[in-house]
Amino acid sequence: MTQHNATHSAAPTRREHRLGDPVVLVLSVGFILLFIALSLYDVDWVAEGIGAGFAWTAATLGSYFQLLLLLTFFIGIGVALTPAASARIGNLATPEISTFKWLSIIMCTLLAGGGVFFAAGEPVYHFVVTPPAFDSEAGTVDAVAGALAQSFMHWGFLAWAVLGSLTAVVLAHAHYDKGRPLQPRTLLTPILGERIIQGPVGGVIDALCVIAVVAGTVGPIGFLATQVSFGLHELFGVSEGYGTQLAILVALAVVYVTSAVTGIHRGIQILSRFNVFLALAIAAVIFVFGPTLFLTNAFTQGFGTYLTSFFSMATMTAETAPAWWMQWWTVFFFAWFIGYGPLMAIFVARISRGRSIRQMILAVAVMAPIATTIWFTLLGGSGIHYQLTGVIDLTEALNNFQFDVATLTVAQALPGGTLMAVAILVLTTIFVATTGDSMSYAIAVVGSGHDRPSSLIRAFWGIAMAIMAGILLYMGAGQISVLQQFIVITAIPVSLVLLPSLWTGPQAAYAMAREQGLLARRSVETPDA
Repeated sequence: MTQHNATHSAAPTRREHRLGDPVVLVLSVGFILLFIALSLYDVDWVAEGIGAGFAWTAATLGSYFQLLLLLTFFIGIGVALTPAASARIGNLATPEISTFKWLSIIMCTLLAGGGVFFAAGEPVYHFVVTPPAFDSEAGTVDAVAGALAQSFMHWGFLAWAVLGSLTAVVLAHAHYDKGRPLQPRTLLTPILGERIIQGPVGGVIDALCVIAVVAGTVGPIGFLATQVSFGLHELFGVSEGYGTQLAILVALAVVYVTSAVTGIHRGIQILSRFNVFLALAIAAVIFVFGPTLFLTNAFTQGFGTYLTSFFSMATMTAETAPAWWMQWWTVFFFAWFIGYGPLMAIFVARISRGRSIRQMILAVAVMAPIATTIWFTLLGGSGIHYQLTGVIDLTEALNNFQFDVATLTVAQALPGGTLMAVAILVLTTIFVATTGDSMSYAIAVVGSGHDRPSSLIRAFWGIAMAIMAGILLYMGAGQISVLQQFIVITAIPVSLVLLPSLWTGPQAAYAMAREQGLLARRSVETPDA
């Protein structure tokens, strides 16, 4: 296999800023300080302003976000089926990380707290409030398949593909083969040229992507504190006040900052493996001792409905569905995943060295989504079963979007009761921790431009996100929701960073394959991707 002189293993030079690109640092930290300062000045004004921007973005650009995810998935699968997909990332003949560890990191990083947080409640919500793509009567047996299918649409193939398929190919080729920095700006090099790599424009592009991830990560961190606090109160009578939430935040920050500082091959990997084993144990208990036949039938019917109704759900707009529903469900989730896209792609490219392009795309865009649908069926399907049989009633809680109540209620109804509820709280906590550590690491990579950022910057970002969550919780959990709405707005510039990968992704794959001698070289080379 042909080797190349790439800069991926180079240590930071003396000229590199200790905390990375100063433009990225100033803009992203400035955003955090500005958001907090404005919230302290007038919470309602901030909430109203972001709410208006959120509503406008969802109504105006929702269809664009949906098309971006659809094209990313199908073009990505198309690339995976070509001979070029045999090319290996990072010019390594064998993978750096074993298959189980690699898949564990992918699952824990990308599914993370959001998936666990919504896995119990979202399917039950769609069961008690029929999604617009279906006409079944809410709360009946006929509504089960549609409820699961709608959840699969939000957390399935499209969501995962935009997080690390085409963009990861572009970044892997640019970084490991061309020596370009492992930063979001690199995705735009084929469009804007090399000049953006060192210029302030590149810093602004990177900062926008960092801000989107900070907004998207602080949300799960803050909501986890409220969820665990609620769970401890309900299960053990612990006080549910701000003090408890703060203690939970501190403990969580200690875990994920330690993990981020020790790096991919130690902390992040160990945490991910532990969580996968815990998730598998919980899944086995639910399947064996829970409503096994119901879950089996629900998954079969739900996945079948997901495939047969795929395009009608994926292309539904505010013209054919209630505007509020599109805004708070499909568009919100799709914009959230777009916001994570560039930094997740950096992370996926980093952990996939030695893997083929085909392995990487299929793991991220096919295997992981299928595993996610199974997980949603086990938790959410059980919730639907208990709702259907009258064991629980989550109608009021879910109509008020109280998903922390839903998760704990379903958990307590599962086999093992309190013990299962505690296990799921632990699982959720570590899932959020794996998001915190991987995103702290990815932001540090963006600042430095290489895959060995200093432990100082990793710790800085981990602590900064925990502090931001703590301050916003002090103002009220509503500000966490406001920050999550903000990620829909940040998805606008971030989507423009992802857009070129629709054509530069296939170009990069073929370039890698030719450079590794897997395809005959053409007389006219494809432009650098």
